Amino acid sequence: MDASIDAVRVAGTSQGPVPVVVLAIDGEDDVVPIFIGFNEATSIARGLEAEDIGRPLTHDLLLDIMEELGSRIDHIIINGIKQRKNGQGGTYIADLYVETPRGETVIDARPSDSLALASRTNAPIEVTESVFEDGRDDREKFEELEDIRNVSGEI
Repeated sequence: MDASIDAVRVAGTSQGPVPVVVLAIDGEDDVVPIFIGFNEATSIARGLEAEDIGRPLTHDLLLDIMEELGSRIDHIIINGIKQRKNGQGGTYIADLYVETPRGETVIDARPSDSLALASRTNAPIEVTESVFEDGRDDREKFEELEDIRNVSGEI
């Protein structure tokens, strides 16, 4: 299923504020929220802004290295959720598809890192149908949350 980054927001939880990247799925009303860390959320938001801040941050550096080696991000697929033992939520699994001079290679990567790279390259984002069904939630819940850029200051 084709997806895009709809927003990067901050949710209030019993453990305190937690960033969430909201994925919109083409043709669906529901979204797939993925709760991530503040550094990862900030990196995704920076990628979406496409603002050059001078020195490369980690995801920018990785892309620079890949480019120098003749490689590029082709697409990413969020393809699984490893459920927690207590049944509450889980950890998302993603694969990063990279075109290299030797052909395509698939790299296991955290969804947050994959999304940070996709936000910088406009690489297509896909979500498997099973991930959508397991992770889907009502879009309206996340539209009211604060944008990460308003919480973490200037990005």
